[in-house]
Amino acid sequence: MTDTSRYTVIDSPLGELLLVGDDIGLTDLYRQSTAKSRPVDPAWARHDRHFQAARDQLDAYFAGDLRDFDLPLNPRGSTLQLRVWAALRDIPYGETASYGSIAGRIGWENGARAVGAINGQNPLPIIIPCHRVIGADGSLVGYGGGLPMKQFLLCLEAAHSGLFAAG
Repeated sequence: MTDTSRYTVIDSPLGELLLVGDDIGLTDLYRQSTAKSRPVDPAWARHDRHFQAARDQLDAYFAGDLRDFDLPLNPRGSTLQLRVWAALRDIPYGETASYGSIAGRIGWENGARAVGAINGQNPLPIIIPCHRVIGADGSLVGYGGGLPMKQFLLCLEAAHSGLFAAG
């Protein structure tokens, strides 16, 4: 993080979320009640107003009123990670894709396992919808926030999109 990192904490149906960003956009989103929770860095400045659009859009998403986030993002990663995360944003609301299909979308036909690993490193879950990626057989596999959270997000989207979610 840079010296210009800012943060806020918001409530959500999934518990407390820590949002971190810089002058360019959101860099990280942490669910604070999981093993991947993160303490606030003392170098960060709390700046709730900086994150008002993110708060509003997350609230609208959880209410079923928002399908696509329109926020400035600045996830940090390798060129390959950024390509995978961009491909995740192309999975439509209420739909799913397999790790293999994501690998194919970025021209990496045999990269399903690597896509799975990169998916698990997504610094902006929910906003970059890694929860929409499932196993080739349609099973709910691997999710950094835990499979119950993944199922919750898929069911939320299914309930508001008219599509049936797995499980």
